[in-house]
Amino acid sequence: MTEPAAAPATTAELPGRGLNLGLALLAFAITFWAWNIIAPLAVQYADDLDLDPTQTSLLIATPVLVGSIGRIFTGALTDRFGGRIMFTILTGVSAVPVLLVMFAGEIGSYPLLLAFGFVLGIAGTTFAVGIPFVNAWYEPSRRGFATGLFGAGMGGTALSSFFTPRMVASFGYVATHVILAIALVIVAIVVWMLMRDSPRWAPNRDRVVPKLAAAGRLAVTWQMAFLYAVTFGGFVAFSTYLPTYLKEVYGFGLADAGARTAGFAIAAVVARPVGGWLSDKIGPARVLMISLAGAAVMAIIISLKPPPELLAGTTFVVMAVFLGLGTGAVFTWVAQRAPAERVGTVTGIVGAAGGLGGFFPPLVMGATYDAATHTYTIGLLLLCATALVALVFTVFLARRDRSRAA
Repeated sequence: MTEPAAAPATTAELPGRGLNLGLALLAFAITFWAWNIIAPLAVQYADDLDLDPTQTSLLIATPVLVGSIGRIFTGALTDRFGGRIMFTILTGVSAVPVLLVMFAGEIGSYPLLLAFGFVLGIAGTTFAVGIPFVNAWYEPSRRGFATGLFGAGMGGTALSSFFTPRMVASFGYVATHVILAIALVIVAIVVWMLMRDSPRWAPNRDRVVPKLAAAGRLAVTWQMAFLYAVTFGGFVAFSTYLPTYLKEVYGFGLADAGARTAGFAIAAVVARPVGGWLSDKIGPARVLMISLAGAAVMAIIISLKPPPELLAGTTFVVMAVFLGLGTGAVFTWVAQRAPAERVGTVTGIVGAAGGLGGFFPPLVMGATYDAATHTYTIGLLLLCATALVALVFTVFLARRDRSRAA
């Protein structure tokens, strides 16, 4: 929870906020790497276990489901216990499902991969810890940039996409998972030793369920949840399913597809703090309009299957930039509109919606894949339609806000 302070304190720069933002970014990035460790190896799992596109899509999407729903509770618990405790626990605990996934893959069990991938979703819940934690360290005029910079930790998916296949090739499948598990434990120890909660933060000791119910009664919660489901959900869907997409459509191997997926994720990561910064300057609604309109256009272009390398690569990078701008804008809007004492809880619900927005598209892509033409046209057209609906909704919210202000 972030308690409102007196005006002088609210605008004053708190010493140590840069260090704490950096630690939050580090914990977020390493847990997102863990959360995404299955997707870069999905092509290998599909070949080794003889999986069809639907089974592969389900394997990729399962960690996303738990990582999404779990944010509802981690956001509420952060209001009560603070970011330091929550980051430490979640980062350290995430090492366990990484090792369990390693075990399931080593013995070649698809049911166990699904089960342990479900548990791996724990690693994806740290996003709902970081937003209220960072919010409490920064004054309102800087929260868009600060939360956007923290959100760049979603680049953990880029690290996973690029390095995981290469580490498996260099060190082996088992060693790669063990190294990541050790890194998670080390980061958890560093966070516990160095991280501090903001002096402006005070624990909200309300019971979790009534607190969630109260946040659920706020219109802003569901408005932002829908918009984040489209923007961040689109990012998650692309960053997890893109290795499979590139293999099926363009014939890239595991390492090459991973490198290109990392490029997509990096572009979105860079765009996210830019989206937050622009939202501080021109307003989050305008940034979201640009993001959603651009995503709709790029979905159409991608469906036309532009030829590799330069044209297709540029198309995916531009799509990533538009989605990244939108993710930064949504949480600037959350910080502006959500009650201060409910920021963590609202963040949890909105973050869950974003993750769920990334859960369903891989399933849709797998179900609508046209093996004869090696295309995903139907899935991409559905993405375009969804982005246009979100664009109209954003215009409506912006106009209503201006009318109320007038």
